Amino acid sequence: MTDLGTRTEPALRRAAPALLGYAAVRSLGLLALALWSAARDKSAYTLLTARWDALWYTRVAELGYGYEVRLPNGDVHSNLAFFPLLPWLERLLHATTPLSCADAGFVVALLASLAAAWGVFAVTDHVYGRRAGVCAVLLWAVLPVGIVQSMAYSESLFTALAAWALYAVLTGRWVTAGLLASLAGLTRPVGLAVVAAVWVTGIATFLRERRDRAPSGSATAVEEGNASAVRDPSAPRTGSFVRSRSAAGERGAPATEHAPAPDLTRGPGTEAGPSHTSGPHPVRRALGMALAPLGAAAYVLWVGHRTGKGPFGYLDVQAGWRNGFDGGYAFARFVADKFTSLPSALAGVGLIVGVGLVVWLYVVCARQGQPLPLLVYAGVVTALALCASSYFGSKPRLLMPAFPLLLPLALALARSGTRRSAVVVTLIATASAVYGAFWLNGSGPP
Repeated sequence: MTDLGTRTEPALRRAAPALLGYAAVRSLGLLALALWSAARDKSAYTLLTARWDALWYTRVAELGYGYEVRLPNGDVHSNLAFFPLLPWLERLLHATTPLSCADAGFVVALLASLAAAWGVFAVTDHVYGRRAGVCAVLLWAVLPVGIVQSMAYSESLFTALAAWALYAVLTGRWVTAGLLASLAGLTRPVGLAVVAAVWVTGIATFLRERRDRAPSGSATAVEEGNASAVRDPSAPRTGSFVRSRSAAGERGAPATEHAPAPDLTRGPGTEAGPSHTSGPHPVRRALGMALAPLGAAAYVLWVGHRTGKGPFGYLDVQAGWRNGFDGGYAFARFVADKFTSLPSALAGVGLIVGVGLVVWLYVVCARQGQPLPLLVYAGVVTALALCASSYFGSKPRLLMPAFPLLLPLALALARSGTRRSAVVVTLIATASAVYGAFWLNGSGPP
């Protein structure tokens, strides 16, 4: 964490304002959905637990893998496309409680969304302070597609695992980070982003340690160098930058202009010390890095074995859904096709503005000196979402786990007055709740 108070305050008590605010926003969204659905003679609970991907997850939990749908055009939709952790949890709850698998999926989503909110708070609090952490959680809750966080989908579960894995990396808990990254890899294909964050940060930390090591290579020289840098306030340490920025965020004032430029190899909050990434345990770091890709690798290899198509069998499964990674070519054509007529051209402009906003937020994240694991994670999630070759309407949902993109907005909100922040969040939360109810009662998530 970023100040002395976190050493004495229980973590849950510190996160309580963020979690209460998150619960209030999501309750508003569920209330709006219930009212809208009742007016249209639909079941809000069915929309949350028994539509779209939720049906596929429930079927995996109930019957296992092997189910597929053959479409008239020859496409084959196989449930092997859905990673197994959420169905496993649904089956576990179903076996140990009176809940059905669909009910279990809803419970998992609710609990996982709270865990995700807590993880988003923990990461942001560690980097920028408590006030910014609360704002980041509220912004994540009021996303236009925030209603998905309460659905029996895997987004909330994945975001929870990813956020806590990133927090573990930031605080030097490498084995924990590797285990959480492995579980994230069992949840969604984008688990690759968490693995990349662990690996890139681990390699960068190793290279930085080699660079900072004294010519003699003695541990004493390294420790003395680190200690002198911490004692010297003029040394270009990222820690000084973070503390001034965090304090500014808590007071609602801008950061000091003379703060040293952040070292993106460390990022804010990762100064030397046993509780940060540059710890004296390279074996633990190596073990965490080794654990990180095991979940995703195990499932992908199992799918390849089951389909008889080897390591690339999962890609064939995705191809059956007409999904893949083409660098954004198909999405660019989709946007360009919108400009064939005036009404659809407005939608095309909106898509361009939306993509531009996402890219701009990522650039701001880098310029503000976010920690390297956050930049890597958000970058990979964004690239995979924007460059997928199909399901273009799903892109906002696929971007939802990229919560580090919200941190610049959280900082800006934290620096405004409490009353102004409350008004802004309330207005956006209301709009998000109405949109979520309209969306699920309409086209809904594909």
